[in-house]
Amino acid sequence: MHFLLNLMFLVTAIKWGDWKNWRTYYPTWLFFIGGDLFKNALLHDHPFWTYKETILGSRILFGHLIIDILIITVAYSSTLLIYLGKFPTQRLKQIGWVLFWVAIYSLIEFINLNYLNLIEHHNGWNMFWSILFNLVMFTVLKIHLEKPLIAWLISLIFLSILLYIFHVPSWVFK
Repeated sequence: MHFLLNLMFLVTAIKWGDWKNWRTYYPTWLFFIGGDLFKNALLHDHPFWTYKETILGSRILFGHLIIDILIITVAYSSTLLIYLGKFPTQRLKQIGWVLFWVAIYSLIEFINLNYLNLIEHHNGWNMFWSILFNLVMFTVLKIHLEKPLIAWLISLIFLSILLYIFHVPSWVFK
Protein backbone atom coordinates (compact mmCIF):
# COMPACT_ATOMS: atom_id res chain seq x y z
CA MET A 1 0.00 0.00 0.00
CA HIS A 2 2.92 2.34 0.66
CA PHE A 3 3.85 1.89 -3.00
CA LEU A 4 0.42 3.17 -4.03
CA LEU A 5 0.47 6.10 -1.61
CA ASN A 6 3.89 7.18 -2.83
CA LEU A 7 2.84 6.73 -6.44
CA MET A 8 -0.07 9.12 -5.75
CA PHE A 9 2.39 11.68 -4.34
CA LEU A 10 4.62 11.28 -7.38
CA VAL A 11 1.74 11.69 -9.86
CA THR A 12 0.56 14.85 -8.07
CA ALA A 13 4.12 16.23 -8.12
CA ILE A 14 4.45 15.53 -11.82
CA LYS A 15 1.24 17.44 -12.42
CA TRP A 16 1.55 20.31 -9.90
CA GLY A 17 5.18 20.34 -8.71
CA ASP A 18 7.52 23.25 -9.37
CA TRP A 19 10.17 21.21 -11.15
CA LYS A 20 11.99 24.14 -12.72
CA ASN A 21 12.92 25.50 -9.28
CA TRP A 22 13.86 22.21 -7.61
CA ARG A 23 17.37 23.53 -6.86
CA THR A 24 15.83 26.28 -4.73
CA TYR A 25 14.08 23.66 -2.59
CA TYR A 26 17.01 21.25 -2.39
CA PRO A 27 18.49 22.62 0.89
CA THR A 28 15.04 22.42 2.49
CA TRP A 29 14.66 18.86 1.19
CA LEU A 30 18.00 17.96 2.84
CA PHE A 31 16.78 19.60 6.06
CA PHE A 32 13.51 17.62 5.81
CA ILE A 33 15.13 14.24 5.22
CA GLY A 34 17.98 14.97 7.62
CA GLY A 35 15.47 15.62 10.39
CA ASP A 36 13.63 12.40 9.60
CA LEU A 37 16.80 10.31 9.53
CA PHE A 38 17.99 11.98 12.75
CA LYS A 39 14.65 11.08 14.37
CA ASN A 40 15.07 7.49 13.23
CA ALA A 41 18.59 7.26 14.65
CA LEU A 42 17.80 9.07 17.90
CA LEU A 43 14.57 7.23 18.65
CA HIS A 44 15.45 3.86 17.14
CA ASP A 45 14.88 2.05 20.45
CA HIS A 46 12.09 4.35 21.66
CA PRO A 47 10.01 5.31 18.59
CA PHE A 48 6.97 7.54 18.60
CA TRP A 49 5.65 5.82 15.48
CA THR A 50 6.67 3.04 13.12
CA TYR A 51 5.62 2.25 9.59
CA LYS A 52 4.73 -1.23 8.45
CA GLU A 53 3.44 -2.83 5.28
CA THR A 54 0.51 -5.19 5.54
CA ILE A 55 -1.19 -5.06 2.17
CA LEU A 56 1.09 -4.80 -0.88
CA GLY A 57 4.82 -5.22 -1.16
CA SER A 58 5.45 -6.59 2.32
CA ARG A 59 8.34 -8.70 0.99
CA ILE A 60 10.10 -5.55 -0.26
CA LEU A 61 8.88 -3.04 2.35
CA PHE A 62 9.65 -5.26 5.31
CA GLY A 63 10.50 -2.72 7.98
CA HIS A 64 10.12 0.83 9.22
CA LEU A 65 13.43 2.11 7.84
CA ILE A 66 12.87 0.72 4.33
CA ILE A 67 9.37 2.23 4.22
CA ASP A 68 10.67 5.52 5.60
CA ILE A 69 13.34 5.68 2.90
CA LEU A 70 10.61 5.24 0.26
CA ILE A 71 8.58 8.02 1.90
CA ILE A 72 11.64 10.29 2.11
CA THR A 73 12.53 9.69 -1.51
CA VAL A 74 9.10 10.00 -3.09
CA ALA A 75 6.50 11.55 -0.78
CA TYR A 76 8.72 14.18 0.84
CA SER A 77 10.27 15.21 -2.48
CA SER A 78 6.85 15.44 -4.10
CA THR A 79 5.42 17.34 -1.16
CA LEU A 80 8.11 20.01 -1.25
CA LEU A 81 7.82 20.55 -4.99
CA ILE A 82 4.13 21.31 -4.56
CA TYR A 83 4.05 22.83 -1.06
CA LEU A 84 6.90 25.29 -1.56
CA GLY A 85 6.34 25.73 -5.29
CA LYS A 86 2.74 26.84 -4.89
CA PHE A 87 3.13 28.69 -1.58
CA PRO A 88 0.83 31.75 -1.69
CA THR A 89 1.94 35.31 -1.03
CA GLN A 90 -1.08 36.55 0.96
CA ARG A 91 -0.95 35.86 4.72
CA LEU A 92 -4.46 34.37 5.03
CA LYS A 93 -3.86 32.10 2.03
CA GLN A 94 -0.52 31.06 3.51
CA ILE A 95 -2.23 29.95 6.71
CA GLY A 96 -4.80 28.07 4.67
CA TRP A 97 -2.06 26.42 2.60
CA VAL A 98 -0.20 25.23 5.71
CA LEU A 99 -3.44 23.93 7.23
CA PHE A 100 -4.32 22.20 3.95
CA TRP A 101 -1.05 20.23 4.03
CA VAL A 102 -1.40 19.51 7.74
CA ALA A 103 -4.85 18.10 6.96
CA ILE A 104 -3.53 15.97 4.08
CA TYR A 105 -0.69 14.44 6.10
CA SER A 106 -2.89 13.99 9.18
CA LEU A 107 -5.72 12.39 7.21
CA ILE A 108 -3.32 9.96 5.53
CA GLU A 109 -1.90 9.04 8.93
CA PHE A 110 -5.38 8.64 10.44
CA ILE A 111 -6.44 6.28 7.64
CA ASN A 112 -3.16 4.37 7.80
CA LEU A 113 -3.46 4.05 11.57
CA ASN A 114 -7.13 3.16 11.91
CA TYR A 115 -8.06 1.41 8.68
CA LEU A 116 -5.01 0.16 6.77
CA ASN A 117 -2.77 -0.80 9.70
CA LEU A 118 0.25 0.80 8.00
CA ILE A 119 1.49 2.79 10.99
CA GLU A 120 1.61 2.24 14.73
CA HIS A 121 1.95 4.82 17.48
CA HIS A 122 4.17 4.09 20.48
CA ASN A 123 5.25 5.54 23.80
CA GLY A 124 2.29 7.88 24.24
CA TRP A 125 2.20 9.28 20.70
CA ASN A 126 -1.29 9.82 19.25
CA MET A 127 -3.09 11.72 16.51
CA PHE A 128 -3.12 14.94 18.53
CA TRP A 129 0.68 14.90 18.59
CA SER A 130 0.83 14.01 14.89
CA ILE A 131 -1.35 16.98 13.98
CA LEU A 132 0.77 19.30 16.14
CA PHE A 133 3.93 17.80 14.66
CA ASN A 134 2.62 18.33 11.11
CA LEU A 135 1.70 21.93 11.93
CA VAL A 136 5.19 22.65 13.23
CA MET A 137 6.82 20.70 10.39
CA PHE A 138 5.06 22.52 7.55
CA THR A 139 5.60 25.89 9.20
CA VAL A 140 9.29 25.19 9.75
CA LEU A 141 9.77 23.91 6.19
CA LYS A 142 8.60 27.27 4.84
CA ILE A 143 10.75 29.14 7.34
CA HIS A 144 13.76 27.03 6.34
CA LEU A 145 13.43 28.11 2.72
CA GLU A 146 14.06 31.74 3.72
CA LYS A 147 15.73 31.61 7.15
CA PRO A 148 17.39 28.21 7.70
CA LEU A 149 19.07 29.05 11.01
CA ILE A 150 15.76 30.05 12.57
CA ALA A 151 14.23 26.80 11.26
CA TRP A 152 17.04 24.79 12.87
CA LEU A 153 16.54 26.63 16.16
CA ILE A 154 12.77 26.05 16.17
CA SER A 155 13.32 22.39 15.30
CA LEU A 156 15.80 21.84 18.12
CA ILE A 157 13.51 23.56 20.62
CA PHE A 158 10.51 21.51 19.47
CA LEU A 159 12.56 18.29 19.60
CA SER A 160 13.72 19.12 23.13
CA ILE A 161 10.13 19.77 24.23
CA LEU A 162 8.98 16.45 22.73
CA LEU A 163 11.82 14.54 24.40
CA TYR A 164 10.88 16.13 27.72
CA ILE A 165 7.11 15.64 27.40
CA PHE A 166 7.46 12.02 26.33
CA HIS A 167 10.03 11.24 29.02
CA VAL A 168 12.46 9.70 26.57
CA PRO A 169 14.82 7.72 28.81
CA SER A 170 18.51 8.55 28.93
CA TRP A 171 19.52 5.03 27.81
CA VAL A 172 18.12 5.92 24.36
CA PHE A 173 21.01 8.34 23.85
CA LYS A 174 23.75 5.78 24.53
